[in-house]
Amino acid sequence: MIRQSTKIFFLSVIIFSCNLFSDEVHLNEGQLAPDFTLLDQDGAPHTLSLYKGKKVVIYFYPKDDTPGCTKEACSIRDNYDDFTNQDIIVFGISYDNSNTHQRFIQKYKLPFNLLSDSDKTVSQLYGTKGAFFPMRKTFLIDEYGKIVKIYDQVSVLDHGNDILLDFSNLKN
Repeated sequence: MIRQSTKIFFLSVIIFSCNLFSDEVHLNEGQLAPDFTLLDQDGAPHTLSLYKGKKVVIYFYPKDDTPGCTKEACSIRDNYDDFTNQDIIVFGISYDNSNTHQRFIQKYKLPFNLLSDSDKTVSQLYGTKGAFFPMRKTFLIDEYGKIVKIYDQVSVLDHGNDILLDFSNLKN
């Protein structure tokens, strides 16, 4: 009898813990993107609503300088001239601090800003909050601040191309 109650107790703790870190926010395409202000790798603030009039990519990624995150960032970097030519602003967001972001940017010559969400508030707003790392998810935001595309699954090798193609298709 004691063993059964112990199993039930531990199962309850596990279920509670999973719910504690679950993705409770569900944003949809067509919604206004939640506004936020975060600091970049140099400590400069970026407020999403100040970028109205421009297309914005917000991509959440787990951790600087890890294999998948590096491939994703480099995929965007390798297409960055096309992002610039289409007046698209790119922000990568993780829980990493500005020093880690600076090293990651320097090592891979990333031409866009990485924002620090160390208190996980923006990840919570966008439904990407994880216990230790944000979930990999990308949001395309139009000139009016509306979410026009959400990537729940990301191909890290082709992500830059995918984003550009989807923004191009939205014009048609």
